[in-house]
Amino acid sequence: MRRAVCPGSYDPVTNGHLDIIERASKLFDEVVVAVLINKSKKSLFTVEERLEMLREVTEPWPNVRIDAWHGLLVDYCKTNGIGAIVKGLRAVSDFDYELQMAQMNQQLSGVETMFMSTNPQYSFLASSLVKEVATYGGEVSNLVPPKIEQRLRERLAERG
Repeated sequence: MRRAVCPGSYDPVTNGHLDIIERASKLFDEVVVAVLINKSKKSLFTVEERLEMLREVTEPWPNVRIDAWHGLLVDYCKTNGIGAIVKGLRAVSDFDYELQMAQMNQQLSGVETMFMSTNPQYSFLASSLVKEVATYGGEVSNLVPPKIEQRLRERLAERG
């Protein structure tokens, strides 16, 4: 079975993330979307909320599974029998950092990294930008799925 992981914080999941996940689901027998647990980073949504939202929006792809991890991604891959990491690249600036990570991961474990160029429609899109625009009342309906937009607006209203 060909298995891959799409790692990220997904705080919140965007249409750009979903584009990469969907495309990966067509190339691999199973794709695990793994949410990064980083206790030092201040997130808008808890890990549990991000897992729940990801389960909702990835329902159309039966070979996509949602999970979380803390620690080295290559350790997660070894433990779960995953041979490939799939990463979306938005710009050349992403490539510089991601190439170093891919080379380190391959050196540490033999796990390969596959880079997918982001759909140009999402080349500017980042979760941090979505949160910032939504915080100031900007339009994000074309950047995230409707269920995610609703959860985002509710969370921001709670923080008022």
